[in-house]
Amino acid sequence: MLRPFTATLALLLAGAALAAGPGPGGPGPGGGPLPEGQSPGVLLDRVVAIVNDGIVTQSELDDALATVATRMREQNINPPPANVLRSQVLDRLVMDRIQTQRAERIGIKVSDDDVNRQMAQLAQANNMTLAQLPDALAREGINYAAFRQSQREDMSRQLLRRKEVLNEVRITPRELEQYMERLKKMPDEQAEYNFSHILIALPSEATQEQVNEMAARADEVYKRAATEDFAQLAITFSNSQTALEGGQMGWRRGAELPTLLAETIASMKTGEVSRPISAANGFHIVKLNDKRSAAGDPLQRQTHARHILLTPNALQDDATVRQRLSDIRKRVLEGEDFAAFASSMSEDPGSAVNGGDLDWVASGQMVPEFEAAMNELADGEISEPVKSQFGWHIVQVLGRREVDATEEMLRQRAFLQLQESKADQELELWLRRLRDESYVDTQLD
Repeated sequence: MLRPFTATLALLLAGAALAAGPGPGGPGPGGGPLPEGQSPGVLLDRVVAIVNDGIVTQSELDDALATVATRMREQNINPPPANVLRSQVLDRLVMDRIQTQRAERIGIKVSDDDVNRQMAQLAQANNMTLAQLPDALAREGINYAAFRQSQREDMSRQLLRRKEVLNEVRITPRELEQYMERLKKMPDEQAEYNFSHILIALPSEATQEQVNEMAARADEVYKRAATEDFAQLAITFSNSQTALEGGQMGWRRGAELPTLLAETIASMKTGEVSRPISAANGFHIVKLNDKRSAAGDPLQRQTHARHILLTPNALQDDATVRQRLSDIRKRVLEGEDFAAFASSMSEDPGSAVNGGDLDWVASGQMVPEFEAAMNELADGEISEPVKSQFGWHIVQVLGRREVDATEEMLRQRAFLQLQESKADQELELWLRRLRDESYVDTQLD
């Protein structure tokens, strides 16, 4: 089975949804007999939702339901009642249609080249060539042209959400600093922790007297751990399933640590034993046996760059946008101000207010096409127009440096996580607003 894009919505019957059916009094027009050689009309498809000036057809809904049902079987998920699932899937189709319509309305276009790159990546992920992809899809009962169109529409919706939601998320310096402080208390996702654990369990529906008794026992074990062997204490006192292994939990990556213990373990030094940690099931005592960080050079090469972004739309195609950027580049080389052009013309809201300045960026932060062009430039040089998934750019490199990236990487991680968290909240509000502003008439039986 193809991965990871097996789910697709077949876009069928873009024209009329219904064929002519029988008349009110019989099979022929007006109820009369059919002309010789003419068979009764056959229902080709029907409308299940009207969405602004578009429709969702029964065949689309059936295809989407089949895809969802297959995915649920693969993941051993019990589906909800059929009418509930049908309503949920139709709602998803309606929201997809609303977003696709808006993307078209504001001039977001996905070129054939962009779709080809997406399809090539899909083929490569499934260990095949692009030429082999149509046959592979056909074996799964998926129409290649319909699948290609669904990929184009999905890419346009992603660009729309980035333009109207993600790019509008603002994070204040105070928010970033506060979130960084929280991250410093959490385990390093790349580090590994070897720890042991003792559980002094509480009986179900424990009385306050029992809670006090177990708390006192946990405190006694904690104090004894300062001079006695932790493994022996675990074998003697722990109610955990690892008691007979001396409480040994082995090596765990930061993201794999039990949530209850993660912050405590991250703050401990090797060999240290934690004070009892109270939880619903009892009291936990942890010993950090060892810690190892992912190997890597803390020095990071960074580039200080700025850019001007223009995006094709209904009024200006790729060639027009590219020529405009070429003209701007020529004028800057002749002495005009790059930052002034960026502030007045760039369509990247995050950097335009700063004259196109992207600040210092590390490898992997920018999309591949942008990064490749940037890496080929000498300091001060301006690139020819380069195309990415966001539009056309000209890039200027202002400088390069190597820095101890530990703090910077933490800052980047904090920024991305904060941005994603805020974007998730804003996305729900944005989708609700789009739905409220749209005309939707569902016609399920």
